[in-house]
Amino acid sequence: MEMFQPDFMQRAFLAAVLVGVTAPSIGIYLVQRRQALMGDGIGHVALTGVGLGFLFQANPMWTAVLVCVLGAVVMELVRARGNQRGDIALAMLFYGGMAGGKLLVSMSSQSGAGSLESYLWGSILFVSPGDLVVIGLLAAVVIAVTVGLRRQLFAVCQDEEFARVTGLPVRVLNLLLAVMAAVTVTVAMRVVGLLLVSALMVVPVAAAQQLTRSFAATQATAIGVGVVTALLGVGTSYQVDLPSGPTIVFLAILTFALFSAIAAPLARRRHRASAEHGPAVCDVALPGPANATATATATATATATATATATATEDSSGGPGTAGGPAAVLEGTEPVRAPAGATIDAPLSGESLSSRGLAQ
Repeated sequence: MEMFQPDFMQRAFLAAVLVGVTAPSIGIYLVQRRQALMGDGIGHVALTGVGLGFLFQANPMWTAVLVCVLGAVVMELVRARGNQRGDIALAMLFYGGMAGGKLLVSMSSQSGAGSLESYLWGSILFVSPGDLVVIGLLAAVVIAVTVGLRRQLFAVCQDEEFARVTGLPVRVLNLLLAVMAAVTVTVAMRVVGLLLVSALMVVPVAAAQQLTRSFAATQATAIGVGVVTALLGVGTSYQVDLPSGPTIVFLAILTFALFSAIAAPLARRRHRASAEHGPAVCDVALPGPANATATATATATATATATATATATEDSSGGPGTAGGPAAVLEGTEPVRAPAGATIDAPLSGESLSSRGLAQ
């Protein structure tokens, strides 16, 4: 228990919890849209912000936030344009950020190697009370956005065209996601380090994906993995005298390996259960206008696309109609499952199944 007595360790553990929650919260969206290395690029740019803080003797976290946000906006605009030379522009941005940061740190009066090392690899000794306040404020913003706009961000990351058709402000949400990634890099750089912050945004999500099958479960599991590995990493770094960032990332990778080993037998068990029971087919009674009924047959499949076919026929006696009437096919992203004989309280409208099943 003596590990929890020093004030700097109490601040380090609290910062670890905030980082463990924040990094996977934004990382799951980056993994979803195949931008797992975006945090690494922002971390390179953040070094210029740290150098500016050293040069002007300001809090490096605030200057890093400003530089990271500008860099993330530029990255998103380059990605959205889809220019063939976009990768060259991003490479120049990343390497220029690192070079500029090193030059600015060398020009400042705080150019000690130890100070720069703490930002590159993370250090529990350098989490000051002022840093903890900044980390808490920024983490609250990131969590509020990633949780409060979970459905909208998921829609944009899953399919931008579908999100645009449904009326979502795709460009604004993309920019917001990039800005939140930049803020997360700043939140985690004191504990994990700029060179390893991307790992804490990606590895817990990859580990959670080994065991979970829905977006909400993956997000919750990834946050749990992030918090546990961050706390264990900080405690281990104190006991063994190791840098906190590499220790946390190494524990996260071990967790991924453990989850991968557990996932293999679970996958075989699910496959056997699916083979024994086969696809589930059910008839769902749909209410209709007077003297009309509709029958929808929903077939649950193991694929990521579900199709609901509704066939409506006129029947003067009010009894069940027969197939052959006009059919409307609704495509979605989630399989449809319902018990046989279940009754839907409202008729299907133009709303697609994918919009109903977002983030379920």
